[in-house]
Amino acid sequence: MRIKVLFFVGVMMCSKLFAQTDLVKYVNTLQGTNSSFELTRGNTYPTTGLPFGMNTWTPQTGRNGDGWKYQYTKTTIRGFQQAHQCSSWSNDYAVFSFMPVAGKLVVNEDERATGFSHAKETAKPSYYSVQLDNGITSEIAPTERGAHLRFTFPKKQDSYVVLDGYTRMSMVKIIPEKRMIIGYVNNGHQTQQSNFKNYFVAVFDKPFIAYGTWENRKNTVQSGKDSAQGEGVGSYIQFKAGEKVQIKVASSYISIEQAQLNLQKELGSFKTLDDTRKAATNVWNKYLSQIMVEGGSEEDKATFYSCFFRASLFARQFFEYDKDGKPYYYSPYDGKIHAGYMYTDTGFWDTFRGQFPLNTILHPQMHGRYMQALLDAHDQCGWLPSWSFPGEGGSMIGNHAISLLTDAWVKGIRTFDPNKALAAYFHEATNKGPWGPANGRHGWKEYYQLGYVPYPEVGEATAKTLEYAYDDFCGYQLAKDVKAPFYADVFSRQMYNYRNVYDSATGFMRGKNAKGEWTKNFDPSEWGGPFTEGCAWHWVWSVFHDEQGLINMLGGDQKFVSKLDSVFSQPNTFKVGTYGRPIHEMTEMVMANMGQYAHGNQPIQHMIYLYNYAGAPWKAQFHAREVMKRLYNATENGYPGDEDQGQTSSWYVLSALGFYSVCPGTDQYVIGSPVFSKVTINLENGKQFVIKANGNNNSNVYIQNAALNGNVYTKNFIRHEDIVNGGLLEFNMGDKPNQSRGLQKEDRPFSLTEK
Repeated sequence: MRIKVLFFVGVMMCSKLFAQTDLVKYVNTLQGTNSSFELTRGNTYPTTGLPFGMNTWTPQTGRNGDGWKYQYTKTTIRGFQQAHQCSSWSNDYAVFSFMPVAGKLVVNEDERATGFSHAKETAKPSYYSVQLDNGITSEIAPTERGAHLRFTFPKKQDSYVVLDGYTRMSMVKIIPEKRMIIGYVNNGHQTQQSNFKNYFVAVFDKPFIAYGTWENRKNTVQSGKDSAQGEGVGSYIQFKAGEKVQIKVASSYISIEQAQLNLQKELGSFKTLDDTRKAATNVWNKYLSQIMVEGGSEEDKATFYSCFFRASLFARQFFEYDKDGKPYYYSPYDGKIHAGYMYTDTGFWDTFRGQFPLNTILHPQMHGRYMQALLDAHDQCGWLPSWSFPGEGGSMIGNHAISLLTDAWVKGIRTFDPNKALAAYFHEATNKGPWGPANGRHGWKEYYQLGYVPYPEVGEATAKTLEYAYDDFCGYQLAKDVKAPFYADVFSRQMYNYRNVYDSATGFMRGKNAKGEWTKNFDPSEWGGPFTEGCAWHWVWSVFHDEQGLINMLGGDQKFVSKLDSVFSQPNTFKVGTYGRPIHEMTEMVMANMGQYAHGNQPIQHMIYLYNYAGAPWKAQFHAREVMKRLYNATENGYPGDEDQGQTSSWYVLSALGFYSVCPGTDQYVIGSPVFSKVTINLENGKQFVIKANGNNNSNVYIQNAALNGNVYTKNFIRHEDIVNGGLLEFNMGDKPNQSRGLQKEDRPFSLTEK
């Protein structure tokens, strides 16, 4: 008993210590912002917000409606906006912005744009500030559904704040006696419901000396008018010259009244922006202290915590709390109000791989709520989400909601009806929905009749076949676990369909037409066609659930390892294929200079870990460390491609811990090589999982031996329960590979096919 008490006291002391540690200092929210249409180094913006908050805030360098809302190379800022954007490619929704203007009132977004320098910019999760070239200082501190802004104007200059209604319908109402503006915006692309609105309330701490409305189509101004509604409608407020103005703003998808309640609950107790900033910093320090790292360089810590920050923004909360503290939400799927939780702003094609598996470790309660929300969304629109923004976009390929549901179930997160989940997935797998390739299935009839999706009859058909087969494995796994024989039988027949698009003559997955003929003039470096955002070199590895089956098809362990090696030794050249021109993913692969390894996009991100399945785990250790060292940092050039709603960041976070989720839907994480000498994961259940890597440094990347809770550990994977039950995983590291460890059959990670 005394030992248990001492252990508990130790844990509590550690938790208090971690909570007091300043980890926010390591996070640079400018990481990945040096991006463009031609080349992305993250495709991010300097996000100021709280973990999984309903909205975030950012400076805006791009024009209204431009997906590239902030680019590091731009030299002017035209607004400070509420944001929800997952990606420049999908643009944003429910946007409005504030812009301070000094001297003369200017509303036109191009004319009001003001110069700035990164040298006068501070970009942290809990605080953003910039001194504009005209002398105005702008600051932001966030809450989950709002923010505190402060504009400090130069002395003796007239002071204005312009509210921009962005790109579609909006409404504003100015209430001078309350120093308040209320209104709504409804801009967005995946907002199928006609009643979609983002209601906002903004309260100022200084009196208005003048005000009016304006619209951003012709930039006409209506001085003294206190309300307006229409396309691009906004407002402006004038304050006394040289004023320092604070704004508390919050929003709601439910009503103006709920926006006011959100403002009161989240910002009511904060008198100044500094109070809000302090509270937000405390939230982030507590949050980031869930993973405490020791050892490594300061640069390593900056990269780790900057990535951990990015991994913690999506999926975004889409629910609010009523006056009694109960969660409820406006549904973007049916336009109605429902009790409970809802989440949005994520694309499962990206995030099923690493971002959601990371959540199962750190946030099982939230993840459980999310699983029920998936089924609620199905009830509300008839389909499982695949790419929500905030309604269903159906973007990319695959039906990966079943991956999330199965992964949660096998890891003990059982907050949903599995039979309902299976019925929803069966409907998804045997129909095509109205919204996009991943809303239902393109080519589902042919997939069942032929055992593959034919090309060119269906675009990206080979990639779709591979991902459908993996999803069917997840359906089978869940059905088997809950003893649902009908679904287990159906999906068990489909989960080996990856075999039907493998060509033994070339050693690659290939396009095949409905007659069973391979696509002619095959070149494994040609992008597009039967593949999604990649080529045959990338897609041959997408058999997450049956790597042993893939090993067998490729000719055994030695040939499999040789082919993995050849990914890195091949020239980093490409053919544009059906894309017709180089796309940024091609450029990023060339720039990475790691052969055909294209880490900037998702299809190949798990490939490094496949050495563990074929008797060469030390090669996984080497390459994992190489990718982390060469392709990631905490600067504006911090990523090797699109960050993608936390996925590319989650890859780094998991890999830096020393493992990765190759096959979500199983309870295993495949081992690589940890970056730090010690990592402490503070779990939601109050336990700790510690990873020690004795002798770890930039040269000692190879695992010599390992122990789990004091017992010799030779496996090339670790189970979810070993992590969440708490304990110690200890590695001894060296500068030369141990080629005799982890070679037994039982040391290999899960595959459907046994060796």
